[in-house]
Amino acid sequence: MPHPVLVVLAWAVAGVLTLIGALVCAELSSAFPRTGGVYVFFKEIYSPTLGFIWGWAMFWTMHSGILAAIATVFARYAGYFVELDATGSRLVAVSAILALSAINYRGVKFGSGVQSAFTLVKVLAVMAIIGLGFALYRGAPPATADVLPPVTFPNFLLAVGAGLFAYGGWHMVTYTAEETVDPTRTIPRSLLIGIIVVTLCYIGLNVVYLMVLPVRSVMTSSRVAADTFETLIGPGAAGVISALVMFSSFGALNGIVMVGPRVYYQMAQDGLWFKFAGHLHPRFQTPDRAIIVQAIWSSVLVMTGSYRALFTRVIYTEWIFFALLALGVVIMRRRPGYAPAWRMALVPVAPILFIIVSLMIVVNQIRVDVQSAAMGLGIVATGFPAYYFWAQRRPR
Repeated sequence: MPHPVLVVLAWAVAGVLTLIGALVCAELSSAFPRTGGVYVFFKEIYSPTLGFIWGWAMFWTMHSGILAAIATVFARYAGYFVELDATGSRLVAVSAILALSAINYRGVKFGSGVQSAFTLVKVLAVMAIIGLGFALYRGAPPATADVLPPVTFPNFLLAVGAGLFAYGGWHMVTYTAEETVDPTRTIPRSLLIGIIVVTLCYIGLNVVYLMVLPVRSVMTSSRVAADTFETLIGPGAAGVISALVMFSSFGALNGIVMVGPRVYYQMAQDGLWFKFAGHLHPRFQTPDRAIIVQAIWSSVLVMTGSYRALFTRVIYTEWIFFALLALGVVIMRRRPGYAPAWRMALVPVAPILFIIVSLMIVVNQIRVDVQSAAMGLGIVATGFPAYYFWAQRRPR
């Protein structure tokens, strides 16, 4: 989007959509508080086949792709301190994945303790950055003569799609329901508070960026936070901001590393995944082998794919499933015996609106990059023969 107001609007729309999606997950998690989260929801609402397809897509492209993409962001900011070529940057990203996998191998309490510490510090850092940005603001950035992209509705949808990627991860809270204290109350509350805080943080940060830098600079920067404070304060500030972004992305990586293996573990327990992935470490009580497999595949994605390609495959694939989740709430409200401990408001209006906008974003993303879309959907489609292979082999 070539105008600051439209950029902020895109972030706000993405935040509202994310909030609706999170409330959908909150209701479903209060009805089905079991390990596996979204995998369990699809199994209960539709069929074991769709649950498996979600887990299959998670492993091969969605969850592992997000993990690889955020690790790439971590490595990109590390490049501020140490000169890295493309291979060096990818090795740094892989090292972050392997280190956090080792931490979460040792136990969910240890991993969640690391997560809590990183979350607290990075939210405080974001608030400090926003406050510092407003305090040091010296006036609008100089106008440039650059030719900017046109203001079109498809471009706005692309902007919202990019925002949705940044907000992503809210559904992962449901994956560890059986390891969460009082999940029917804790998960809905944490989703609601979390999404509101994150939305305010993203909007506040981007207002600061757009106050300081021309729109073209924001669009083309690979380290926008560092560039903003280098302009405000000087070169020394860019190093501090780069360190904070590395800290933040490292914390996000930890949460993603922690929750994904719980889904693969549950699939293996159901006889719908590699049997060895259903193993629990005898001492740490973690899905140790599922953690190892996730680390290996995410590392392969880092070493072989670009950030843009990973990002594109994740967005449109994931939001097809999220639209189905929203439809699931409408379906379940009509099903006898459905008794969630917490119910979202504005059903069916909010879920239907969510479905329409989600599918518009998906179609627009596919239109822009048909080749990548075909590859991503092809990976998901391979889940159907894989499901029937495992379904025939599992004990009745």
